[in-house]
Amino acid sequence: MENRTAIFIDGGYLDSILLTKGRARIDYEKLITTMREDIPLIRAYYYHCLPYQSSKSTKEESDQFAQAQRFFRRLNRLDSFTVRLGKLAFRGIDDEGIPIYEQKRVDVYLATDLVMHSTKRVISHAVLLTGDSDFIPAIEIAKSEGVHITLYYCKDDRLRPHDELIDAVDNRRKITQDLIETWKR
Repeated sequence: MENRTAIFIDGGYLDSILLTKGRARIDYEKLITTMREDIPLIRAYYYHCLPYQSSKSTKEESDQFAQAQRFFRRLNRLDSFTVRLGKLAFRGIDDEGIPIYEQKRVDVYLATDLVMHSTKRVISHAVLLTGDSDFIPAIEIAKSEGVHITLYYCKDDRLRPHDELIDAVDNRRKITQDLIETWKR
């Protein structure tokens, strides 16, 4: 099989990393170029959700929603880039009065795409940017199909993935402030 890679980006995780690193604004083409490591790219996938909008949305909610739509549309127009959107579900209010939201479908989309590309032998390499250990079964399937897996992750305590995820992959790349600087616009 030819060397070919696909990139799978957990947008919510990347957002959290960028927030901890000073709200960095990045160039996604630079990000993809770094992550593919000179291996021909089949496609980069970006998984996220549009912001929650209540049935009687406020101006702030509407503005955030429209801004996210524009951002996802720009990403989707990058060469070999696909945005997959899940749904954001409202789950109530916590003890401090802060709304609780939960992403739905995002993890399933990512895991399904990784397994499908692996079992169809579309890729020889997969690059994941995530901190979610729920992807371990999909990673194990991909590896059993001969796919080499690289994980990009944040080492900061609050965002550091579970050791099982770090152990499950072939290569590990820590997302540092220096790396983010190379991705900036």
